[in-house]
Amino acid sequence: MEKQGRIDCPALPPGWKKEEVIRKSGLSAGKSDVYYFSPSGKKFRSKPQLARYLGNAVDLSCFDFRTGKMMPSKLQKNKQRLRNDSLNPNKGKPDLNTALPIRQTASIFKQPVTKVTNHPDNKVRSDPQRLADQPRQLFWEKRLRGLSASDVGHEILKAMELPRGLQALGPVPDDVTLLSAVASALHVGSVPVTGQLSSAAEKNPAVWLNSSQPLCKAFVVTDDDIRKQEERVRRVRKKLEEALLAGDPAGSRGQDE
Repeated sequence: MEKQGRIDCPALPPGWKKEEVIRKSGLSAGKSDVYYFSPSGKKFRSKPQLARYLGNAVDLSCFDFRTGKMMPSKLQKNKQRLRNDSLNPNKGKPDLNTALPIRQTASIFKQPVTKVTNHPDNKVRSDPQRLADQPRQLFWEKRLRGLSASDVGHEILKAMELPRGLQALGPVPDDVTLLSAVASALHVGSVPVTGQLSSAAEKNPAVWLNSSQPLCKAFVVTDDDIRKQEERVRRVRKKLEEALLAGDPAGSRGQDE
C-alpha cells in the first residue's frame, strides 16, 4: 500500500491527523483506505470507532469519514431519510441477518415448470437437489480480508496460529483470511471440512475448485492431533479454575473445609 502521509484534520480537535493509504495490489488496486490518528497516536479505522472514542466531545453526525470534513447537507439528508422511515412502518426494523458476505447469483438456467390443474391425478414434481444447489461466487473468501475482532478498548485481538498442515490454496492473501474462511465453512457448511481434495485445484482453482470447501489444501486430522487438543483444553480449564479460585476467597475457604 502507498501512504499519502498524515495531514491535519480541522474538523476534529487540535492534534488529530488524517491518513489516506492507496491499495497497490489485488482486485481493489487503486482504491484507498482512510485512517485517523489521535494526538496520542491511537489509530481509528471507522467512524463508529471514532464516535465511541470522542463521545459527546464532538458531534460527528454530519462528519464525512472519507473527506474529513463536516457536511451539513449530509445531515439534512439523514434527517429526511429518518422522517421517511418513520412514515413507513415496514422500515426501521433491525437487521438480524447473520449471513456471511456471499453473493448469491441468480440462476440463468431453465427451471422446472409445474402445470397446476384441478385434476386429482395431477402430481406436482420438483427437483429438491436442483433447488438447493444455487450457484455461488468463486473466491468469495477474499471479502473477509481485513476483518478482525477487537476488544472493548478497540484494540485488535491477536489472530490464532494455524497448524502447519493447513495451507492456503488459490488467491488467499494471508493466514488471517484463511482462518476466517475455515471458520465460515464450519459455521454455514453442511458437510465435513476437508479442504480441496482434488489435486487439479492446486493448478487451476478457478476451474476445479469445490465451492463447499474453504480455500486450503486437503488435510487430515489424526487421533494424535485430537489428543493434543484435548490436553491443551484440559490445561486451559485448569488455569481458569485456579484463577477463579484465586479471585474468590470465600469459595476457596469453602473448598478447603
